[in-house]
Amino acid sequence: MFSICIIIPYFGKWPLWMPFFLESCRKNPDIDWKLFSDCGTPENLPSNVHMHTITFSDYCDFVSQKLNIHFSPADPYKLCDIKPAYGFLHADDLRRYDFWGFGDIDVIYGQLREWFTHEHLTRYDLFSSHIRRISGHLTLLRNTPRMHQLFQRIPNWQEKFCGPNEMLDEKAFTRVFQKRRNFTKPLFKFYNWFNPLWRKSCFREAYCFPGTNVRWTDGSFDFPHYWYWREGHLTNDRDGDRGFPYLHFMMYKHNEGWKNGSEELSREYQQIAQSGRWRISPEKGFSRLTDDSDL
Repeated sequence: MFSICIIIPYFGKWPLWMPFFLESCRKNPDIDWKLFSDCGTPENLPSNVHMHTITFSDYCDFVSQKLNIHFSPADPYKLCDIKPAYGFLHADDLRRYDFWGFGDIDVIYGQLREWFTHEHLTRYDLFSSHIRRISGHLTLLRNTPRMHQLFQRIPNWQEKFCGPNEMLDEKAFTRVFQKRRNFTKPLFKFYNWFNPLWRKSCFREAYCFPGTNVRWTDGSFDFPHYWYWREGHLTNDRDGDRGFPYLHFMMYKHNEGWKNGSEELSREYQQIAQSGRWRISPEKGFSRLTDDSDL
């Protein structure tokens, strides 16, 4: 089995849904996560999630030293732009792994090994959960010096890493692997076939990001309304028993039901997360799932 580690720096304050993120990590015990943060150690931390305590200022100094640039953003959100460099930055932390990844914490994982199969990990060097772009919320790369250094193919990467946020992880880094995203499928494949990086990459739609301009499994914009997580298995009310590798719920977070951050709700979320069965609603957030009659 190929070993996998996902690197996530995060600074400020853990979000209310952190217990659910962690429980979904726990149910993927053969994958590791390394979190670099000043938020403190979360309650009930799974054994495969490893905390590295560091301030945002010290992390920026670390990036500056490793990349020989002056990296001092005002907002931690700028870290999204340097995600493609995490393999290079954290090479020492990744020595024993076959693959490394970058991602977000506004996700709930299903069974990731059903997506990152042994066959695919043998064949490809990069995995994105979208067909025509790198997915900033979860992308996997083979842990080799070559893949570590691909971020340096972004034109003027030093200047862009130090400037305002440009979504480099999903835009400029995508162009290292593929171009002409608006071409029809046959022309797109023909044009990119001459790029060996594209041929060794797996761009496959995971349908993990509802509410965007990406059509759903049947080609429509009729997205699921409820998602269900049962002991690590992620399904929804739209696609029957079909399992999904993860849900990226970024589009839900702006709804009122996601903004209540009381201590009482925080304790309730801890209990619901540890129950092993929950429902996720775009309007109301997380709730307990007692049995299938709740579906």
